[in-house]
Amino acid sequence: MAGAVNETGAGNTPAAMQALLERQKRAFVEARPEALSVRRDRLARLATVLKEHGAAFARAMSEDFGHRSHEQSMLTDVMPSLSLVRYCEKNLSRWTRPERRGTMFPLGLLGARAEVRHEPKGVIGIVSPWNFPIGLTLAPLAQVFAAGNRALIKPSEFTEATSALLADVLSRYFAQDEVAVIEGGPEVGQAFCGLAFDHLLFTGATGVGRHVLRAAAENLVPTTLELGGKSPTILGRSADIQRAAQRIALGKMMNAGQICLAPDYMMVPEDMADRAIGAIEASVAAMYPTLLSNDDYTSVINRRHRDRLVGLVEDAVDKGAEAIVVNPGGEDFASTNGNKLPLTILKGVNDDMKVMQDEIFGPILPVMTYRGVDEAIDYVNAHDRPLGLYYFGEDSRERERVLTRTISGGVTVNDVIFHVSADDLPFGGVGPSGMGSYHGIEGFRSFSHARAVYRQPAINVAGLAGLMPPYGKATQRTLKMQLK
Repeated sequence: MAGAVNETGAGNTPAAMQALLERQKRAFVEARPEALSVRRDRLARLATVLKEHGAAFARAMSEDFGHRSHEQSMLTDVMPSLSLVRYCEKNLSRWTRPERRGTMFPLGLLGARAEVRHEPKGVIGIVSPWNFPIGLTLAPLAQVFAAGNRALIKPSEFTEATSALLADVLSRYFAQDEVAVIEGGPEVGQAFCGLAFDHLLFTGATGVGRHVLRAAAENLVPTTLELGGKSPTILGRSADIQRAAQRIALGKMMNAGQICLAPDYMMVPEDMADRAIGAIEASVAAMYPTLLSNDDYTSVINRRHRDRLVGLVEDAVDKGAEAIVVNPGGEDFASTNGNKLPLTILKGVNDDMKVMQDEIFGPILPVMTYRGVDEAIDYVNAHDRPLGLYYFGEDSRERERVLTRTISGGVTVNDVIFHVSADDLPFGGVGPSGMGSYHGIEGFRSFSHARAVYRQPAINVAGLAGLMPPYGKATQRTLKMQLK
């Protein structure tokens, strides 16, 4: 019911979570079949949440990060979520229309009909991460609602203020049997992933994703994993270096590099490396003349993560890499109590360095060189399939060679990250970078059950085709026709 208010603070004990799941499942079954108007109403309420509380969400995210750009939060969390809500509203009627399917000849001529109905699954679990705590919670929720489901949400414990605000705000617009937020740490998250959902969506690190998949398997819960990995950026010889550098710098510095789709490392022809690095330095300086007191530049989430990033740089330098610190304002980061870090470009990296083994998730950009593009392709193919792959260049033959000889969750050509912004494109990874996808019609279908419906004509098809014993001439005719 529009405007329904529920009690706040969903319990986070295993028993409380189980009771809430059962409550939502009962409500789902009792309400079937729900009219599309109910789905539209939920989407409309979600849009109102984003429009009326977007600024408050941005303030909460900044509190959790120590500092996070307000405009960035509006651009990367609030606006994309609202865009996906609108996209779902626009396409809902088409997505939910039954799809006619063919039948075996001559059943269609005799009146048989086949169709697929995309029906809601029931209750969907959403485990969302800390790096985009609103965007990666409410965007998938839009598609969960579009598919006609209810949802339980487990946000990250690292964004405590945002999670608390999200729980409070959603409780004002939705009943708990529609959607509820469960707050808590890793133990709560582990118990949450072990619930018998009708589908589970997890967004986070690959290592944690393995545990989530094992927990879901206990109840045979279908699972969508949105993970990450090391997304390569390949500069071809035909690339516009200045334009490429500006776009790579933007993608690497946004959210201080704490993006699953951030360009993780760059591959560039040997004789173009210094020019490309210089162009990236200049692009960063143009966007961020200072960093420490710059409201446009976001902090690393916490001290532990900051120390991990510093350790990656130190390990690379100890093993022979050259570190280029891009610090346009010449600021002293060592003496600050905050967790902001400048961009560090690493030259001369190799696979023995931790920075080339783990997803970076921060403002560090390793640079590798190649002699021919096949060398770059072979390197990408020798490692885990990434969530994103980026190619810069105007050589269409080389571009297609890179695209057809590599595998990745998605691709952006002549930019980075942007394929995730196209609501009509599926977003997901491959293997270690993910399983399944959402966005586009694929998201609606991920949270729906494709139910096959076959209607038999009044005529005795089985007898006519010789499918009923005693088998005889009609049976032989059917076999001869089908096996010829």
